[in-house]
Amino acid sequence: MTQTTAGVAARPREVPRSAPGGSEFTPLLRTVKSQDLLERRYAWYARGIAVNTLALAGLLTGVVMVGDSWWTLLLAPLLAVLCARTAFMGHDAGHGQITANKAAGRVIGLIHGNLLLGMSFSWWNHKHNRHHANPNHIDKDPDVAADVLVFTGEQAKDRTGFRRWLTRNQAWLFFPLTLLEGVALKIQSFRDLRRQPPRERSVEAVLLVSHLAGYATLLLTSMSPGKALVFAALHQALFGLHLGLAFAPNHKGMEMPDPGGESWGHLRRQVLTSRNIRGGAVTDWFLGGLNYQIEHHLFPSMPRPHLRLAQPLVRAHCRELGIPYAEAGLVDSYRQALRHMYEVGEPLRAE
Repeated sequence: MTQTTAGVAARPREVPRSAPGGSEFTPLLRTVKSQDLLERRYAWYARGIAVNTLALAGLLTGVVMVGDSWWTLLLAPLLAVLCARTAFMGHDAGHGQITANKAAGRVIGLIHGNLLLGMSFSWWNHKHNRHHANPNHIDKDPDVAADVLVFTGEQAKDRTGFRRWLTRNQAWLFFPLTLLEGVALKIQSFRDLRRQPPRERSVEAVLLVSHLAGYATLLLTSMSPGKALVFAALHQALFGLHLGLAFAPNHKGMEMPDPGGESWGHLRRQVLTSRNIRGGAVTDWFLGGLNYQIEHHLFPSMPRPHLRLAQPLVRAHCRELGIPYAEAGLVDSYRQALRHMYEVGEPLRAE
């Protein structure tokens, strides 16, 4: 046996070519299943959730104990890091990586998203699933829709006024803008309540309001309003930056399917639009497993600890089919993403 759910390292097998006219993905899927890489890792996630919950409880206790002191601000960056861990767990729950039971997965997602972060689990899933279905597709992926940032020359040329200025300078402004992401996620979550059916909306709304009430109560009873405001601003800014650092390298600067061109199969659609980040255990932890973006997109329900085990299988299969498999170091991945945004804004700077 080369791989079990106990976590024994998988040995790459020779992945057979697909039959002429057949799916390029099917042989890879067959191999992945044969090594049990799609089996859930209940104990791994139970430990991860327990450790993160205890760490959050300990840190929030620290906020109360340190109290009305500027030293309390030193806990804000740590809270931002733990909130990112919480977001990664919610992300995994949304993909069914933690459990195949949809009801249980939703409960885990609601706790980690709505209650602990003030971020709507339903909104995130609705948006994120559309991204997974058509990554980097200008008409179908909400993550590359023209908004504060744009990702194609066609989007850039239609910008006017302040948005035009943003596009000209978007490469320089990208990471500063991620400092607002923590608050933006909460605003989008409340806005999305109108889309949700009544029963779902009521549950999500109660949990979102409970988060805000609990967060405000914790800070305002632990420190003065001024310190509480500074703590919240620092915490939310660093939380947004952390998420930006985790998501920025994954697709920006990668292939963007031609909306009117030939459609790709699942394998090429996911591999050609995604970029992996090289690194070890620290990178895996910091990026929440999203550094294995290619494997995650090919197998969204694959448990996080199995992604690194699937990587050699996917890489070998792509090599055999002549499909580019993009990998970069962490710093270089940011450079590539920023260079793409810089090039998109170039025509506007030349005016």
